[in-house]
Amino acid sequence: MGSFSNYLEDELLDHVFGKGSFTPPPIYVALSTADPLDSGSGLAEPSGSGYARVQTTEADWNAASGGAIDNVNAITFNEATGSWGTITHFALMDAASGGNLLIHGALNTSKSISSGDTVKFAAGDLDVSLN
Repeated sequence: MGSFSNYLEDELLDHVFGKGSFTPPPIYVALSTADPLDSGSGLAEPSGSGYARVQTTEADWNAASGGAIDNVNAITFNEATGSWGTITHFALMDAASGGNLLIHGALNTSKSISSGDTVKFAAGDLDVSLN
């Protein structure tokens, strides 16, 4: 399950209470070797070795139901051409690089990624919920 970042919480509250507008950004799925934290300061993405965030569209996500949403389509990263380290968390970002952290969460199982590995979230495996 994912947690909203401080940035997204503020943007949504401002939008709901008429203090600002929020336009949904493109969502990029990122991987992290550490907990990104709500502030985004802990985000530790792999660098090089074929790593890149994966852009999704609204068609890649089921409609929210019961306060939860998940991916309807598989989300597949490039094949690693070297070590990406041990991936422990995912992050949903609003840009292909840099940008703002929107949502983050821990993986059910950490995975060490080596050359030749392909990281994939099968349909329904990337879940975000509101409590």
